[in-house]
Amino acid sequence: MTRTRTSPLDHDPRSGSGPGPGPGLDAHRPPRERPRPHPRSGSRESPLLPRGLPGADGEPPAPDAVRGAFALWLTAVAAGVFETVLAVVRTLTEADASTGGLAAGLALRVAVCSAAVLVAVRMRRGANWARLALACVPGVLGTLSLVDGPVRWPADGHALGEAFRHLDAVDVLSGGSRVLHLAAVLAAVTLMFRPAANAWFRK
Repeated sequence: MTRTRTSPLDHDPRSGSGPGPGPGLDAHRPPRERPRPHPRSGSRESPLLPRGLPGADGEPPAPDAVRGAFALWLTAVAAGVFETVLAVVRTLTEADASTGGLAAGLALRVAVCSAAVLVAVRMRRGANWARLALACVPGVLGTLSLVDGPVRWPADGHALGEAFRHLDAVDVLSGGSRVLHLAAVLAAVTLMFRPAANAWFRK
């Protein structure tokens, strides 16, 4: 009787019972997952906010008082722009309107409104100098200019009822816009110096 010599390579690799090179031992082993990179603990970057915006690069977000003050400054600027449009309409309807004076006044108001928006943006991003500039220039000087006319009217000896006697649509709109402008400025200055805002500007 002849004995058949077998070799380890003769085993069926699908059976998984021999030492062959087949996938017998690894057939039921789950695939190894690749480790995911972990963010560095010292990284302050926020993936949801673009650079340059408040809250990006780990910067703490502005408190509600600062955000509210920023919105109110934009409201005040919008009211000022609306008043400028009404003043232009009023000047153009007058017979002795001066084109040169109108252009100069319009250019000055555009420059003031643009500067106010830029400084308000800096304040919103945490610049304390911008907060102080807004409080001093539009907050104090702007408020004095807004109340100068109504205060001087009775001081010059005019009756209060006389001011409402000859009002037209432009006067009513201008008065309402001025009241909104003044209220927005006063509220914005108040919010900028709330305790939460003071603590945030000190950082």
